[in-house]
Amino acid sequence: MPSMKSSLILNAREPGMADLALSKAAAIIRDGGVVAFPTESFYGLAADPANERALGRLFEAKKRPANNPILLLIDDKARVFDYAAQVPQKSLVLMRKIWPGRLSLVFAARPEVSSFITGGTGKIGLRVSSNLLACALARLVGGAITGTSANISQHRPCLTAEEVFKEIAARVDAILDGGPCPGGQGTTVLDISQDPPRILREGMVSKGEIERIIGEIT
Repeated sequence: MPSMKSSLILNAREPGMADLALSKAAAIIRDGGVVAFPTESFYGLAADPANERALGRLFEAKKRPANNPILLLIDDKARVFDYAAQVPQKSLVLMRKIWPGRLSLVFAARPEVSSFITGGTGKIGLRVSSNLLACALARLVGGAITGTSANISQHRPCLTAEEVFKEIAARVDAILDGGPCPGGQGTTVLDISQDPPRILREGMVSKGEIERIIGEIT
């Protein structure tokens, strides 16, 4: 009989295994499951953003307050228009210059976006990940997955599938093992719904780099 660990972890590290692992992970998410997966910084937790039951499970898994918004990872920058009520010109410039990866942009959300995702703020954070597995997973699920970190809220983010297993194995349906994540700083989070835009969290992209691209930010 396979162990819990061997049945939970989907191996995407070995040559020829990634496509099968991705297919299994995407099927679990489309069926309402929660899957841990690697990103350009830390392991994240993927659920279907259109499935409110799955989103509820995600919040329970993280022990996350309901008023905390959830970032979405999208497979292509064109997908921004599916979730953002307004897409300012400055955001288009940043997407062209910086994406994929490094920068998460916060937009005014379209009214149909779940309050689970916006945290009741009316805003939504979006990013195209530079991690190929993360981007492929989003595409296979339908264009978007949640991208919150794979850990209990306020705990240290996880860098490996082993760390995710130790942290929240009983709270997820699978762990997509793509090898260790780089760690370090998280992505920079920029609220582009206001003018001038405002940094909510400085990370991989400095304020100076953003200002050289679009001018003054706060």
